[in-house]
Amino acid sequence: MKRSITVFLLILFSAPVFCQDANGYEISVSVSGLRDSTLFLAYHFGDKQYLKDSVKLDTKGVGIFKGEESLPQGIYMIVLPGRNYFEVLMSEDQHFHVSCSYMDFYNTLEFKGSEENSYFIRYQRKWVSMQQESNSVSKRLQSYKQNSDSLKLLTEKQQALEKDKIEYLKTVISDNKGNLLSVLVKSLLPVKLPEIKVPAGVRNPDSVKWVMNYNYNKDHFFDNLDFSDERLLRTPILQARLEAFFKNVVMPSPDSINRQVEVILKKSESNPKVFQFVSVYLFNHYRESEIMGHDAVLLKIADDVYLSGKADWVTQDFKDKLSKDVELLRHNLIGMKARDLIMDSYLGIFVSLYDIDKDFTILYFWEPNCGHCMEATPKLKEYYNKAKDYSVEIFAVCTTSDRTTWSKYIEQNELTWINGWDPQRATHYDYYYNIQSTPIVYILDRNKKIIAKKLAVEDISGFIDNYRKFFK
Repeated sequence: MKRSITVFLLILFSAPVFCQDANGYEISVSVSGLRDSTLFLAYHFGDKQYLKDSVKLDTKGVGIFKGEESLPQGIYMIVLPGRNYFEVLMSEDQHFHVSCSYMDFYNTLEFKGSEENSYFIRYQRKWVSMQQESNSVSKRLQSYKQNSDSLKLLTEKQQALEKDKIEYLKTVISDNKGNLLSVLVKSLLPVKLPEIKVPAGVRNPDSVKWVMNYNYNKDHFFDNLDFSDERLLRTPILQARLEAFFKNVVMPSPDSINRQVEVILKKSESNPKVFQFVSVYLFNHYRESEIMGHDAVLLKIADDVYLSGKADWVTQDFKDKLSKDVELLRHNLIGMKARDLIMDSYLGIFVSLYDIDKDFTILYFWEPNCGHCMEATPKLKEYYNKAKDYSVEIFAVCTTSDRTTWSKYIEQNELTWINGWDPQRATHYDYYYNIQSTPIVYILDRNKKIIAKKLAVEDISGFIDNYRKFFK
């Protein structure tokens, strides 16, 4: 089994040092068929890999990784030329020998002085074999969908193989109780869903059963993962489980996510390094999210962790900048009532956002000479001409102070929606609606509650049509 890797340089912030002692490490490596070549010792940290050490093999293919301080425990990699690698477990005893053939390192890998790693390689080979057998049955199932007899036999075979795999994982855990291998394998065990019994007479029993299954899976997803064990940091497992949970298990609504963020942060509080890792992962994940409404999650993490004093790993400058950034999110989250805007207009009369009596109000921040606005505004006008008779209004706010250019654009393009004018920003619309670029779109319901934000103009029609269909 050939594997390859991209090895990154060490990043101090991402890879703090844990649990060192005075024994150091000494890993001798013998690679037949390879000489006068450099090997690297690397480790996982989340979904990245970092270099720790290097050694040049002698003319016999032998080299020693050696250091005076013990390595933080986790899954490490010995990286061969061509970025091929094999993994080793770094536990308490970090003095052992490993040998292999360069041309077939996976199948020839042997350890001396580390029973845990010997078991680890046996486990990997056995698991790969079991996976291959399962995949073969799955492919046959796809081919025999029309044959009921074959389908029945193959389904039973697949179920038996899955049961065997679970039992094998349990055996590995039992045989290695207390060591790193048991922790890693236990984290792979799927949560077994109990048989859900819906009380008799319940309306929509299928929906009720789905909700009960969802809640159980959500509440027990991490049962087999110990958040107090910082050895998981130097494996890909913890981040992979976090990603699976927040991407595939939890409902994508901000309220649902925020409740689970609280739960996960609470689970990790017993170990400061795990808490830091989880906090940083969640913060970056939702800071980079392009899903509408996830800014509410970012705000919660910023308030609960970074601005509360719990994030002792960041500087005061970072916290000061973050505080300013998230302040611009506080007044325009999905579900909040939009701030009223009272300002002059193109017609020379003062207009109020709250005076609009329509099912939907599109709040549009724009500039006449903005490149993106020059593409978006004609499209918005086209939509408005069709939608204005169906209880839709547009309140457009120009963000520049050039009244001549603004007025000329309105006249030439016959923009008949409400054109607000606040060149001095007396309404502080830039603060309350976080206007740092243009164009920016908000959609408000009849009660001026924010129901969408930062939509592309092309998506407005579909959003409003779906909202009418499912929420009105």
